[in-house]
Amino acid sequence: MERDSSNGKNAAGDGPLISFGGTTYPKGLGVHAPSDLAYHLGGAAVRFTSLVGIDDFSARQSAVGATRAKVYGDDRLLLTTPTLTAATGPVQVDLDVRGVRVLRLVVEDANNRTSFDHTSWALAHVTVG
Repeated sequence: MERDSSNGKNAAGDGPLISFGGTTYPKGLGVHAPSDLAYHLGGAAVRFTSLVGIDDFSARQSAVGATRAKVYGDDRLLLTTPTLTAATGPVQVDLDVRGVRVLRLVVEDANNRTSFDHTSWALAHVTVG
């Protein structure tokens, strides 16, 4: 997982800024499928928002990347995206997470080929109410 950048190829911090369709985002999380990130919200948050998709870094390398993102609140599935590819662009996420103690952001491979599955959660933000 890379903070505020796409997931690079080899080492921590080697990914470029997150971008979709040429638009750059200064904040977010970059991962490579499969990934499973957990955040303790302690029931204090009200919303989780993000754009999630195959980022430009992966798309420039190949068009074969395909993932699916899921969001869980306390092990309850809150969202499953359609298959994400460079061609589909990112999906807007806007979820009510009131009362959720643990938020999980999961990215899975969607085509049995984990190459080029760099997926980013751009502008990932939890609002505390």
